Amino acid sequence: MAKVIQDPAKHPEAIVADFSTPNPLVTFSKEDIAFTYGSKWKQRYFTKRGDDYYVFPAQWDVRAKTWRRYFVENGTDWWAVHYPPDQMQRPTGPLCDGCHSVNYDIKTKTVTEWNVGCEKCHGPGSLHVEFPVASTIVNPARLDAVRADDVCLQCHSQGQPRTKPLDGVYYDWPVGFKPGDRLSDVWALEEHHLGKETFTHWPDGTAHKNRMQGNDYVQSQMSLKGVRCYACHDVHGTPFEADLRVSGDGVCLQCHGPQVQPGPRGTIEQHTQHKATSTGSRCVACHMPPIARTVGNVNVRSHTFKFISPVMTKRLGVPNPCTTCHTDRMPDWAIDALKRWPTTSPWRVAG
Repeated sequence: MAKVIQDPAKHPEAIVADFSTPNPLVTFSKEDIAFTYGSKWKQRYFTKRGDDYYVFPAQWDVRAKTWRRYFVENGTDWWAVHYPPDQMQRPTGPLCDGCHSVNYDIKTKTVTEWNVGCEKCHGPGSLHVEFPVASTIVNPARLDAVRADDVCLQCHSQGQPRTKPLDGVYYDWPVGFKPGDRLSDVWALEEHHLGKETFTHWPDGTAHKNRMQGNDYVQSQMSLKGVRCYACHDVHGTPFEADLRVSGDGVCLQCHGPQVQPGPRGTIEQHTQHKATSTGSRCVACHMPPIARTVGNVNVRSHTFKFISPVMTKRLGVPNPCTTCHTDRMPDWAIDALKRWPTTSPWRVAG
């Protein structure tokens, strides 16, 4: 599991930001940091006050190597209007820690452990330690498809608790959910409104921001057919990007190939109209474009797996994979090109 939360007192190398160059956004020092949060796309910094943690109002953009303001404005995340416009009055307990720890206790504000550990996905384990048999632990592989994916969706989705506030506190995670439960009993995914771009969704319902893989996935044909998150990812860790079970296109080609029902038919070049070894022939290039925003100009990949036609860009402003890659081109160019592809139905790209 990724160590998203780290203690710089124990791991000083965890701090990746530049604290040597003065910046007006940075009103704190390394010595003020209780935890670092993240290291791949962005890094935020927690400080402890009393029995709560709070996020400083500056974050480090890892890719761009620059400081950016961190503050959740009203009209963005749903919970913002319920908290004062001051980072030091927005504790991480109700807003972050439920997903970045195991067994966060809303009464005592304590955790079993920070980051995602075994019990986050397998449920309470004390009985299993005493009696190590299958019946004493939750195994997502033995759950139905919905409950299995709910184990992932508990954190990889944007939504709201069905009961809020809870004892006067607004939580941005599904309090009370345990692996094996139905997540929908305590958690409602953010609604999208077709034709309207919002903070959370593009007008076609595709995720607009990070941490919405689940919102995308439940719309997909993969989910409809009962394919589960762990068919592609192994959260216990792999040598591959995003903990994929197989490197690159291999994870897709396990099921999608010319000899199996899902296709595609013919060669890769016939399917993509790009050279087989080019970026344009990667499965994710067309079926998982990076259009969900995380920080600065860094985006993460869509998880609906549908091809977003450039027609949707013209009509609704939804980014399409063609001009996301060919940044010097316009949607009309992509529409004309797709109409000439021998394996593409003209009805899918009707202008």
